[in-house]
Amino acid sequence: MLITIPDVLTLDEVAQGRAALDAAEWIDGKATAGYQAQSVKENLQLPEGHPAAVKLGEVVLAALARSPLFMSAALPLKVFPPMFNRYTGGGHFGTHVDTAIRAMATTGQRIRTDLSATLFFSKPEEYDGGELFVEDTYGVHKVKLPAGHMVLYPASSLHRVTPVTRGARVASFFWIQSMIRADFDRTLLYDLDTAIQRLAREMPGSPVGVQLTGVYHNLLRRWAEM
Repeated sequence: MLITIPDVLTLDEVAQGRAALDAAEWIDGKATAGYQAQSVKENLQLPEGHPAAVKLGEVVLAALARSPLFMSAALPLKVFPPMFNRYTGGGHFGTHVDTAIRAMATTGQRIRTDLSATLFFSKPEEYDGGELFVEDTYGVHKVKLPAGHMVLYPASSLHRVTPVTRGARVASFFWIQSMIRADFDRTLLYDLDTAIQRLAREMPGSPVGVQLTGVYHNLLRRWAEM
């Protein structure tokens, strides 16, 4: 399931974050790429543990916690500390699959990367190129979102970022280990949760809503890994 989540960050959070990122010192993005990805990755990143990355990462995590759509779609167990990248001057990232297991630089704790996320800090009109293409069983999806918006998709998907030929594409990227390992099961629970919420709006107090809520939580209880 690929889903876009609008307005994860407020306009003020985007502006403050972008100012901090524009003032930071960047390194070659290959520093954190896996063996296969190193050959197709041409971008810049903030080092893990960089003060600006840590501070802004806390803002991103707080924003995720207040997003019901993110919680419903991801059912997060662990979130990798947000990282930040910059594409400019032809920078790109060729087709790849994200590393299955990642270790946090500060603690060494490992997470399974069930979901990948990209949170945009650049406005689409600020740069040419830089589209994220994600491949799944339904085809290829092109993503280029407004600043403050985020896309969430299975980390097992083939994906790439096209060359940025004008301006700079600045974003946060990170991974989520979900309580629900299988993408199909997560999608089923998300669809069920969405239907329950719609029913609650259109038929408040309906016993059908209560019954479906019970089904949702019993499936979650059956499938969740803690």
